[in-house]
Amino acid sequence: MYSGGMASPSRGVPAFLRLAAHPLRWRLLTALADGDYRVRELATLVAEPQNLVSYHLRLLRDGGLVTASRSSFDGRDSYYHVDLDRCAEALASAGAALHPALAPKPAGGAPHPVPAPKPAGGAPHPVLDSEPAIQPTAGGVLFVCTGNSARSPIAEALLRHRTGGRVEAASAGSRPKPRLHPEAIRVLRDEFGIDVAGRRPRHWNTMTGRRFDYVISLCDKAREICPDFPDRPRRLHWSIPDPDQAGYPAFRRTAAGLDTRIRHLLSRMEEVPQ
Repeated sequence: MYSGGMASPSRGVPAFLRLAAHPLRWRLLTALADGDYRVRELATLVAEPQNLVSYHLRLLRDGGLVTASRSSFDGRDSYYHVDLDRCAEALASAGAALHPALAPKPAGGAPHPVPAPKPAGGAPHPVLDSEPAIQPTAGGVLFVCTGNSARSPIAEALLRHRTGGRVEAASAGSRPKPRLHPEAIRVLRDEFGIDVAGRRPRHWNTMTGRRFDYVISLCDKAREICPDFPDRPRRLHWSIPDPDQAGYPAFRRTAAGLDTRIRHLLSRMEEVPQ
């Protein structure tokens, strides 16, 4: 397991560098930087035998840089995910181990808009206080899952909130439920000050005529049947467990994980709102 801190010459090369410097492991980390993949998909992407890819993924997992979760579509499969924040911390610690001057300095400012403070008195921030009008868009991000009642509307709200509405965000599902999950409404209100109480789930057929830059599936089942969209948007998959039956703590973890991934997504987008 990787551990940070200063290193003396006798301690040798930092663990992160030993892990990431291997050419195949670096290619795997690069492939996983934007989305989650199964072993056979990674083997195709890096053009290496599946057993070799599995071996190096195990090393990355043992080093704490990569995690795996069972697919909700096929329990015999697992999706792999790279922990970019942990990679950043490990890389910073490796620099500090080389010389104290390379230790990370306090950030002078956030590179992207951050969630606004909660209004005084606990009142919700009126970002999505009613069903947003569906208007033609020149681009944007569509999040899809099955019920469009928890994961995808949370992601939609967080992307719009983090960018101040300057990135077009939408969400939809393959089998939308009648209403948003109460805990999804609660976690956005309590943790981010966003009100989505007026939002209603929608079917992804209502989106097929719109253009998106990214279509991101959050549900392993939805990934398998997601329709095509005009102009070939970039398709990403984030394998997010369904918090539906797990209670409010699971919704908090889901929202926090989605917010982290959205922050990383904004760093990748060609035009990030200033």
